[in-house]
Amino acid sequence: MKRLAVLALLLLGACAAPPPEGPPVRTVASVDLQRYLGTWYEIARLPNSFQDGGSRRCVETTATYALRPDGQVGVTNRCVDAGAGNAEAVATARAYAVEGSGNARLRVTFFWPFYGDYWVIGLDPDYRWAVVGTPSRNFLWVLSRTPRMTEGDYAAAIGTAAAQGFDIARLQPTPQLAR
Repeated sequence: MKRLAVLALLLLGACAAPPPEGPPVRTVASVDLQRYLGTWYEIARLPNSFQDGGSRRCVETTATYALRPDGQVGVTNRCVDAGAGNAEAVATARAYAVEGSGNARLRVTFFWPFYGDYWVIGLDPDYRWAVVGTPSRNFLWVLSRTPRMTEGDYAAAIGTAAAQGFDIARLQPTPQLAR
């Protein structure tokens, strides 16, 4: 648990990096939080220290979002740590939508007072997949409602990220169980 807290701190610190030169990252116009709630499977990600640092190697990664009684969003991230004998790693957080963002920009904290950005930059009209990134372009996740995406949906998601200046050549697939 202590290792997970340290890794979450590293994530949040990295999310606070200043945005790179060039056009700013754009989010989708709006996100219907009720439709966004539930479980998402991570299909691919840019390597990062809290999922890929040291001996950690997260596979079978999911993120589950639930509305909290205080109106914020509860976040539960789970993965199987292939670097730790396939032990389950769980991190919980809470998030709130940035005012005026149409719920497309969330601020997430794994422990107060540290917050990180979670921007929905691509979203299938039927909420089958989403692309989430940060303004620094250092973090990117491709998410799906199912453990696998069709080639067409994956290409659309990746195209969204590439159009926003993310280095998609660095994307690594996230192995999921055959379900």
